[in-house]
Amino acid sequence: MIAFLLGLSFVCGFAQTKDIPNPVEKIMEESEGQITIEIPEAILTNILQNPSGRKGNSELKSGINKMAGYRIQVFSDGRNQSTLESRAKARGNLILSKFPKYKGQIYTYSSSPNWYTRVGNFRTAAEANSAMTELKKAFPNFSTEMRVVRSQIVVIK
Repeated sequence: MIAFLLGLSFVCGFAQTKDIPNPVEKIMEESEGQITIEIPEAILTNILQNPSGRKGNSELKSGINKMAGYRIQVFSDGRNQSTLESRAKARGNLILSKFPKYKGQIYTYSSSPNWYTRVGNFRTAAEANSAMTELKKAFPNFSTEMRVVRSQIVVIK
């Protein structure tokens, strides 16, 4: 199609003489505004393939995949530096003791001066919100601290 347009503009450049009619005008007159462009299947498939660059389920490679998603933040604190790490890890262990399904999905880390504990690898915000509701019911003492956050997640296929 690009070659067609380039060729058309090339022809139009030479068609500005009095003897040769403008090819664009001629095509518009003859087609009455109804132009059909035939695109080979291979080119059409290439154009229509996942233009956003996001990985869908079918595009996950076998093994470990990292992608944008959501986690539930269950601990975030920057006060009392001497006990932060142990409190963050304790929060994760408490959740794991009641919800073994999150084994391998408890992430505790530091970003000075704060420590964070996040749970899960959720592809959608709806999945994360559903899990957060379950966690809030199980841990009402710190349910006000919980929130869904965007995060790089790990998906294993």
